[in-house]
Amino acid sequence: MSAVSLKTLCDTYTAHHAQSLADCEHIREAYMFAQQAHHGQKRASGEEYFTHVAQTALQLAQWRLDATSIIAGLLHDTIEDCAITPQIIKEKFGEEILFLIEGVTKLGKLQYKGKERGAESLRKMMLAVTHDLRVIFIKLSDRLHNMKTLSHLPVAKQRRIALETSEIYAPIASRLGMQNVSGELEDLAFPYTHPDQYLWIKKNLKESYEKRNQYVLQVRAIVEQKLKETNIHPITIDSRAKRVSSLYKKLVANDMDIERIYDLVALRIIVHTVEECYLVLGAIHSLWKPLPGKIKDYIALPKINGYQSLHTTVFCVDNKPTEFQIRTQEMHEQSEHGAAAHWFYEITKNTKSYAKNISQKAGEKDSSIVKQLQEWQNQFPGSQEFTDALKLDLFSDRIFTLTPRGEVIDLPIDATPVDFAYRIHTEIGDSCIGAKVNGKIVHLDYRLQSGDIVEILTQKNKKPSESWIHFVKTKYATRKVKNAIRKKTALPQKTEYKIICEARIGMVKDILSVLSRNRIPLISINTFENERFPMIKILVDISERKKAEQLFLKLRKVDGVREINLRMVE
Repeated sequence: MSAVSLKTLCDTYTAHHAQSLADCEHIREAYMFAQQAHHGQKRASGEEYFTHVAQTALQLAQWRLDATSIIAGLLHDTIEDCAITPQIIKEKFGEEILFLIEGVTKLGKLQYKGKERGAESLRKMMLAVTHDLRVIFIKLSDRLHNMKTLSHLPVAKQRRIALETSEIYAPIASRLGMQNVSGELEDLAFPYTHPDQYLWIKKNLKESYEKRNQYVLQVRAIVEQKLKETNIHPITIDSRAKRVSSLYKKLVANDMDIERIYDLVALRIIVHTVEECYLVLGAIHSLWKPLPGKIKDYIALPKINGYQSLHTTVFCVDNKPTEFQIRTQEMHEQSEHGAAAHWFYEITKNTKSYAKNISQKAGEKDSSIVKQLQEWQNQFPGSQEFTDALKLDLFSDRIFTLTPRGEVIDLPIDATPVDFAYRIHTEIGDSCIGAKVNGKIVHLDYRLQSGDIVEILTQKNKKPSESWIHFVKTKYATRKVKNAIRKKTALPQKTEYKIICEARIGMVKDILSVLSRNRIPLISINTFENERFPMIKILVDISERKKAEQLFLKLRKVDGVREINLRMVE
């Protein structure tokens, strides 16, 4: 894959942006800067490293993002992989570009270890800490190109990256409405996450695809003639083959029977207006009868991620079930690029605000998009798998912090390093003496923020302070601190044993020998006589239940001991 030329990058950008001369000059500066910064660096494939950042930037231009996003795409690896400081980026390209690059770098440090809880936390964190959605767009573009060159990496790394792509990045793209991106990521990951299944599908379904493509050409000709007769002039009529990854999921659900999958190849009709969408639907139904329950109106009731289209499956030529998707060009852009397309339309609505640089502060840039996402969450009726992970309205009372190794720790807002420490492990919390947040020493009552990297400093035999009770946020940490303080201030416990035994000479001596061998300090001993069995009561200096039970077992072995009762006393 060759590096994208500067002309290609600027031409792609200017195709969608009217006021772009100054922007292209800024893009040129970033292009030349990145090319020099990455000079001499190679990727695992052997190609120049600059190829990767240039392809990342081109993808952002194809998604119609602004010049700032494209520049950040070109520069997104300069701080981490080159001898370029944040200060240099800020001075040369501005604070906003630096903000985007640092956001991408932060997301790159997240690590997914293959656990579902980890996947959920990572998906939450990606949206929670990314106040500017362009950070995610850049990261998705970066991952898309990385997946296309994954074959050059070691096998173990291929699988880890593919799994992370399938379980983290593809779902994020899907929930942002970027269906085409999500599907492409899934397909690129599938050969590595399911290698045997991938080979089986490629081997067994090649002929089916070829036959169905011939069938689609026949159906398409009939539809074009019908629309011409009804004076409807579509923008395009094309077909799309079902993606390998989604096809496999459907095959599993249908006992691997390809004949039960009706949308292996579907026809997509793009028209100019919403009214024409419904007219096309009527025209198709006048040709063929629809399957019951297979007519779906996502125009009137959009999906959670903003997807709009009409779907219908009909008994088509030769009575074969065939799916049609009908939508406007804007709906198609939304389907392909989701929130990225939404971003573009927000910009183009007001060219004046764009000329002044529509992106201002992180919290303001995406307010309309994030608001729309929140509305989608409220309407979302789908699977629980991602509902909890993407409820943005819950992010207002949760923060997502990181261990130095990249593990996400989910905490309530205003949580402190002590809360963080107890979430890691009780012993870490009990022995905590300080904390570093983003590399700097902070007080233990410091209020953590989403995205903070927290390192807990510990000291052996350290105990919690009573003052912690006044600032810890989580109930779990509060309970742990109180328990530790209670143990620290409680009177030392002792253990009492009541031993029922035979009346024989040497019984007391044998019991005392057991204590001596195990170095157990004796506090007191008393004997009580009765007609059958005497009782010996001893009080020893043991405060731990486990140690007391160990002595209990040893005393049971003394010849003549019939029964023992123990209790911890203060």
